Amino acid sequence: MIDATDQSFEQDVVERSRSVPVIVDFWAEWCGPCKQLGPLLEAAVEDAGGEVDLVKVDIDANPRTAVSYGVQSIPAVKAFRDGRVVDEFVGAVPRSSVDLFLRGLLPSEADRLVELGDVDSLRRALELEPDHPGARGALARLEAAADPVLGPGLAALDEGDTERGLDLLLEALKGAPADVRNRIREVMVGVFTQIGQDHPLSQEYRRRLAAALY
Repeated sequence: MIDATDQSFEQDVVERSRSVPVIVDFWAEWCGPCKQLGPLLEAAVEDAGGEVDLVKVDIDANPRTAVSYGVQSIPAVKAFRDGRVVDEFVGAVPRSSVDLFLRGLLPSEADRLVELGDVDSLRRALELEPDHPGARGALARLEAAADPVLGPGLAALDEGDTERGLDLLLEALKGAPADVRNRIREVMVGVFTQIGQDHPLSQEYRRRLAAALY
């Protein structure tokens, strides 16, 4: 656990959250409910075994950050992942609610299997979560790697040229049979998941994909 300031918040929370989920506890010394919630957050984060960080922000000492994130009542807890707020709650809640809040931020077993990346792990992930977009996209990508139609697009993605890879996959949609079109869709959806649904490329190519398919 660390205490962030107006000056350090960007590094301590926003940038750090690109590597690990960060829970931010906005509090103040005069706040009784804050003193009730604080130890529960600390215990829950400790029990998470390093899979999530806890950062505390004293709103009296750091008003700029509190205002920036719309903190109007405390305790206010916000969860950051990939540089943005992904969940939050206000007020002192029981430990069971804190645990449930953290559980939503931690990777599921399917997520862990997707990180392994082999065919068996990806298929097992889909058994656990049939609609897991990362698993479906990654599996489609593996199975399509040798396909001459999809190959150039996948090669560009593997080289880190995401925009060119997506362009080539869209080009491959033209005149492709239904099964190939479905594989391309799954690969592209998987790419959107990897780079983030709010990424400009995800927003642009999701629109272009929908137009090409429908």
